[in-house]
Amino acid sequence: MIIVAYALVCLIFGTTFLAIKIGIDAGAPPFFSAGLRFFLAGTILFLWMVWKRKVSFSLLLRKEMLFTGATLTFGTFTTLYWAEQYVSSGLAAVLSATGPMMILILQTAFLRQKAPVHSLYGCIIGFIGVLLLVLPNLSMDVSTLWLIGCVAILIGEFAYATGTLYSKKVINSMSEVSPIAMNAAQMMYGGAMMFILSLFTEDVHPAFLLSFQTAGSLLYLIVIGSMVGHTLFYWLVAKTNPVFPSTWLYISPPIAVGVGVIFYHETVSLITLLGVITIIAGTVLVNAGALRQLILKRRFREG
Repeated sequence: MIIVAYALVCLIFGTTFLAIKIGIDAGAPPFFSAGLRFFLAGTILFLWMVWKRKVSFSLLLRKEMLFTGATLTFGTFTTLYWAEQYVSSGLAAVLSATGPMMILILQTAFLRQKAPVHSLYGCIIGFIGVLLLVLPNLSMDVSTLWLIGCVAILIGEFAYATGTLYSKKVINSMSEVSPIAMNAAQMMYGGAMMFILSLFTEDVHPAFLLSFQTAGSLLYLIVIGSMVGHTLFYWLVAKTNPVFPSTWLYISPPIAVGVGVIFYHETVSLITLLGVITIIAGTVLVNAGALRQLILKRRFREG
């Protein structure tokens, strides 16, 4: 089940960079559309969990949900949505691939958790693979806003790493609460913060929702990207470790390339294939410990 959930997370998140870019290019206000995405997805999930009697509204009063929402959702996606006005979705995927490395650095520097050497090498190899895959075909219009956009994504990835590690701590300390409900609550908080930011920074005209591109992008991101993808990610953090689920950031660029080959008849160069192989090798190295545990558990059950 863990491998299936991980594969779905990679597939879903691998398409969200492009979906965000489509919506923004079609005129969707970055902060407002991001807020709408996460607040609606979180509210629908949370009300469903309340209806199933799996959680009570008191969870929304927990400060842990506020901090998780501020880092994992608000900090990560306000920067990404804003930056994709000036940075291509491909480059956004490359910069976002720094997430697993930031998690390992934070674990080592602040939590005093010594990272396995193979995980560190795997992060570096995986990132090199992403560079090999994307950069040769990447056109970059360098400007001040482009540079600020790149820095913003890196800041967002630091928030993502912080939120992922914190959410693992919260899940462990609140084991009686469903990870789905906690994910829904933190998305509600993150979405609400984005609405507040949008109120002070954007001139929102609801007519943007009438566009097929913006409405389709938003619907896909709410249902598939947030309700399904983020719930599976949160579940994986609860079941494994913070680094394992975050390696989807390495798999998303090859998925984007695969979509281009299948649906747009794009060609694949030797460097592209080398990038894919390097990414797979790096991802296996990062996840070697988790994969070993899964194999041992399966053998134990079969035995």
